[in-house]
Amino acid sequence: MKPIGYWLNRTDAALTGYMNTMLAEFALTRLGWQILNVVQDGTDVADTEVYSILEANADRESLIAAVDTLLAAGWTRRPRADRLVLTAEGAERLAAVAVRVDAFRELSTAGITLDDYRTAVSVLERITHNLESH
Repeated sequence: MKPIGYWLNRTDAALTGYMNTMLAEFALTRLGWQILNVVQDGTDVADTEVYSILEANADRESLIAAVDTLLAAGWTRRPRADRLVLTAEGAERLAAVAVRVDAFRELSTAGITLDDYRTAVSVLERITHNLESH
């Protein structure tokens, strides 16, 4: 059996690769989609909040670049400096993306019961807590 680190790295690479390919038709990446999920509730969000929420997903430079891409593509806009909000067009496009993401989730969890999924997440949370609190 391969160690958990091996499977964590392979799983993350598989998730990112599949999502990036799936989202390419929307000119979107997994990281861009994650940012859109942070700002989708309709209120403006500080860049620092986006970076804080997603710091485990990417380094600051990658997050800044992804934010800039979303701004340039019209997914988001800046109501004030250093704040992001989803545009009306971005909200419409995100709804179309959601259909694809739902299909992705079904594919990625095929053959996995809800209890198994919850156990896997719980184990990963415990490992993370054990290491981060030590």
